[in-house]
Amino acid sequence: MSLIIKIAWRNVLRHKGKSLIIGAILFLSAFLMTLGNGVISGLDRGLERNIINGFLGDIVIVSDKEKSDSVLIKMMGESVEVVANYKQIKEFLGKNEVVKDVMPIGKNVVMVLNDEEGDPTYAYVIGVDLDEYRRFFPDTIIKLEGDYFSSSQSGILFPTRQRDDCYNSMNFWYVSPQGLVEENLSKEAKENRADLVLKDNVVFMGMSAGDTTTDVRVPVRGVFKYKALNTMWGNFILMDIESYRQCLGYFSAEDISSSLSDETKSLLSMDDSNLDSMFSGEEFVVTDTGKADLDEVDFSRKDDAGVRTDVDHELGSYNLILVKLKDSRTLDKSIASLNKGLKEAGLGVHAVSWKKASGFIGSMAMLIKGALFLFVSFLFFVAVIIIVNTLSMAAIERTTEIGMMRAVGAHKGFISYMFIGETAVLSGFFGGLGITAGIIGVYILASLKITTDNDMLQLLFGGDSFMPVLRAGDIIFGIGQLALVTLITVIYPVRVARGITPLEAIARD
Repeated sequence: MSLIIKIAWRNVLRHKGKSLIIGAILFLSAFLMTLGNGVISGLDRGLERNIINGFLGDIVIVSDKEKSDSVLIKMMGESVEVVANYKQIKEFLGKNEVVKDVMPIGKNVVMVLNDEEGDPTYAYVIGVDLDEYRRFFPDTIIKLEGDYFSSSQSGILFPTRQRDDCYNSMNFWYVSPQGLVEENLSKEAKENRADLVLKDNVVFMGMSAGDTTTDVRVPVRGVFKYKALNTMWGNFILMDIESYRQCLGYFSAEDISSSLSDETKSLLSMDDSNLDSMFSGEEFVVTDTGKADLDEVDFSRKDDAGVRTDVDHELGSYNLILVKLKDSRTLDKSIASLNKGLKEAGLGVHAVSWKKASGFIGSMAMLIKGALFLFVSFLFFVAVIIIVNTLSMAAIERTTEIGMMRAVGAHKGFISYMFIGETAVLSGFFGGLGITAGIIGVYILASLKITTDNDMLQLLFGGDSFMPVLRAGDIIFGIGQLALVTLITVIYPVRVARGITPLEAIARD
């Protein structure tokens, strides 16, 4: 083995020009593969961090009646099943040692009605207690216009992306009480500035499998954008939870909090026969007394923009319960443990991971990662072709040398080991330098803390910051890639060298 290494070093130094060409290709390939692995890992970690800490949490609790775990964006606007026993579920989760924090939300598709007799459009709505939402997801939304609504107010926060979509489909430009902010107009809105129709409230009609939905008019309290991945989340409107429940026809906290009188409870508990007998007597016949005093009747409409009486929002219905774990690394184990406990407690819900709950968004992240991996693999493929061609030409040019070695007794196996040794020396030295440079490059890029507001770049970054990262597994994977390049590139040149005979060496001389 030592003889092979000595000969390999001698040949590398003897053929400096070709060695430097092959070494440069190996260096560049190792550098780009290491840097690419860092970018892919950074994307993966960035998406995971932003989805968990900015939109879904680690785990999503859904109803057992739910047919699909992909609850964030469902096909054909299908509604998400109701979770009506949040109080009991919260109590169960609060006792679980793996759970760090919990927040319930409503989530469904609604129809955005055109109150000027035009065509409606559709939007995703998230019903929340906004104070609780901002506590659970701190620094994830950027307020651009207006203000936040409190837990006792009705209203919505309009994301910029959905506002643009509503303008394109209905020609309304929704504004907060602040009024029109010229600098926030979309390109299309600026072009039609003179004919711009401003609206400071929205009429929503719920969409669900039942016929209990209704339409509600809610004021636009503010306009915002999601700090990261606004392209993904920008179609989700934030609505106060009580308006959301009213829109979808769910039990609200106010409904449940209202106490019923003893007479009402008695009436609701009666069977059909008793109800019939109640209205059979003459005492229920009312004599017309003439003119009714309409002045005493209150026909005033409830002000939808008003302030509600404080109620316990947790009493009403939700669709999803978001859970953050103390340690995200225990995700699979925690889901299994929670599902076992939820089933034993008979709470009618189960836990799914954020990856499953996010549906095609999680798949899109995988597609972006796959595209980057294909790019790195393409570099790998090009490098292999160039190195194979260079080594093959080097083997042919050394026909005389190899033929003379064969003539003095060198076996084909020795020739093979010699070429493999030369390629391994070049790969180990230049490839090692490339991997080291790649590691340094990843840390330099991460230290620059590059940020962007561009939605498409945020998809590539995995968030609003470009933070490539290299784990130990990535470095080991890079070394494995380099070893694979070495093995593949040496196969054909070795076959060429093994085929050279002493006779060919004499004939060339």
